[in-house]
Amino acid sequence: MIRNMVLPAFLAATMAGPALADGFTLSSPDIAEGQQLSNDYVFQGFGCEGSNAAPTLTWSNAPEGTESFAVTVYDPDAPTGSGWWHWFAFNIPVDVTGLPGGETLPSGSVELTNDYGATGFGGACPPPGEVHRYQFTVHALGTKLDLDNSVSNALAGFMVNANSLASSTITAVYNR
Repeated sequence: MIRNMVLPAFLAATMAGPALADGFTLSSPDIAEGQQLSNDYVFQGFGCEGSNAAPTLTWSNAPEGTESFAVTVYDPDAPTGSGWWHWFAFNIPVDVTGLPGGETLPSGSVELTNDYGATGFGGACPPPGEVHRYQFTVHALGTKLDLDNSVSNALAGFMVNANSLASSTITAVYNR
C-alpha cells in the first residue's frame, strides 16, 4: 500500500517544481570538476598565501523566463556548523553570460560580505591537512531580487533558491 503511494507522491513533487532548461551549464577555463584549485584562487591571509582572485566563469542555455543571475561560492566542509560563504553575487543582468577572472561585476549586480568579512570573492583556505570542496554555482533566477548588500548570505540564499529556475555547479577542491 505504501509503495503504491510513494511513486505518485514523488511524481507530483517533481512535476510541481520549476521547469529546468535543457543543458543550463556553468564552465570555466580556470577551474574543473573535482580538481585542485590553483594558488590563484586561494585566499591571502589566515595562513594562506594565494592571489585571492575569482576564476573566470561562463554559463549558457539559461531557461526561458530568466530575469537575472546569481553566483555563489560555498564551502560545505568548513568546520563552522554552517559552511563558509566565499562569494555571493546576485542581480547579475540577464544579458550577461559570464564573469571575467578577478571579480569585476556588471553594473546593477550586488555583492555580499563573505565569511572573511570582506565584500566580494574570498579564496579557498581550509585548515591545514583538510581537503575542502568549493561549490561554484550559477543560478538563473525568474526575478531580480529586492535585496541590498546588507542582507545575510543565509537570507540571500533562501531568496535565490526560492526563485531559481535552474542552476549549475562546478565543485573544485583544495587542501594545504
